[in-house]
Amino acid sequence: MRIVFRQADGDEIVADGAPGERLLHVGQRHGLPLEGTCEGELACATCHVIVDADDFARLPPAREEEEDMLDLAYGATRTSRLSCQIVLDETLAGLRVTVPR
Repeated sequence: MRIVFRQADGDEIVADGAPGERLLHVGQRHGLPLEGTCEGELACATCHVIVDADDFARLPPAREEEEDMLDLAYGATRTSRLSCQIVLDETLAGLRVTVPR
């Protein structure tokens, strides 16, 4: 499925992801600066992305632990999420996210 990553400079990378794959791994495979230091254990915010407002409602709600980590993310917004916590499925085809600086 197609995922669009917008970089901080406005350039876009269109990537293919598979159902069951984490958004973090799709971004890493395409060279985006998503560290994922804790490897999805909710112990950091190095994979922070900002989901386009039109797509945000398609995601399942963030768990409390994710919300706590997002409080530490630089430049977090109302539609911020950790890409390690977004598991792709067919309902997320066409998802658009911004990778902040």
